[in-house]
Amino acid sequence: MTELLGYSDGLFVPGHHVLPPVTIALVAGVSLARALARSHWAHRTPRLALAVWILLGLSLIASVSMTALQLLLPTASSHHLSRLTEACVVSGGTQCGPLPPDGLAGVDTRVWAGLFAAACVPAAFAVAFVRELLSARRLRVRHAELLRLVGNRRPELGATVLQHDTPAVYCLPGRAPEVVVSSGALQVLTGQQMTAVLAHERAHIAGRHHLLVAAAGAFGAIFRGLPLARLARTEVPLLLEMAADDRALRRCSRDALATALYAVASGQAPHMAFAAGGPSAVLRMRRILTPHAACSPTLRTVCVALTAAAALTPLVLACCSVPGITG
Repeated sequence: MTELLGYSDGLFVPGHHVLPPVTIALVAGVSLARALARSHWAHRTPRLALAVWILLGLSLIASVSMTALQLLLPTASSHHLSRLTEACVVSGGTQCGPLPPDGLAGVDTRVWAGLFAAACVPAAFAVAFVRELLSARRLRVRHAELLRLVGNRRPELGATVLQHDTPAVYCLPGRAPEVVVSSGALQVLTGQQMTAVLAHERAHIAGRHHLLVAAAGAFGAIFRGLPLARLARTEVPLLLEMAADDRALRRCSRDALATALYAVASGQAPHMAFAAGGPSAVLRMRRILTPHAACSPTLRTVCVALTAAAALTPLVLACCSVPGITG
């Protein structure tokens, strides 16, 4: 039986400690992602749904890291991963705990390999995230330069007016955010409707929504093929639009926002920008005009708590041994 759970005669066979993180990865990356994408409450409370998507992503990253760690660790070591942290050294040379008798050199090579493999997963996501941010920023800078040449800054609107017959309103988030309004939008939108769409775009800027879009893109690049990664790339931008709608409704009526969305629904915008209209406008108009009761505080708390527990479970497994099991 021991030979089936670890190293035998120099050969490695995955142990049973691989099963928990693999199970969590499959549940978070497949089952829960599909359930969340089909749920009705997500569109009723988009900010809560966004928090759940984030926690599911963290859970998948942590569980995949744990799987890599468990695959490379000797079975005996995997039962007591908390002891490995005693050999770590934090910044400044402060030790997290007592080192092995032989110091860091006494740590098994497979342990270092496991720790390196585990660190590669979040590191790959971080690199992809930075690449998404830089790529989008380059496109926004180019577009901003074009706007300075052909656009007309309107201080009373707090936006740049672009001469174009098609009604359109969008924003360029980032370090130098800018809201853009087409001349066609100025002709068809009333004062209240203009206030509504401007509030919608400023909600994107204030909420730094471009960071979540970049994170969803990076997640899809790293874990492509998994339902969680595929669905997050479509659901997260939609939920961000709904969250911006809810923020705009604090300053305008539902009728004003819905009619404004209808007027600019056909407007085009750069893909790195947030447009008030676009393909999701019809779904969002229906949501605005037929409001539902908000989720109860108890449901929100339970939902976030359960998802957070799923995200933290791989880390708990990394720090705790399994009772009653010996290596």
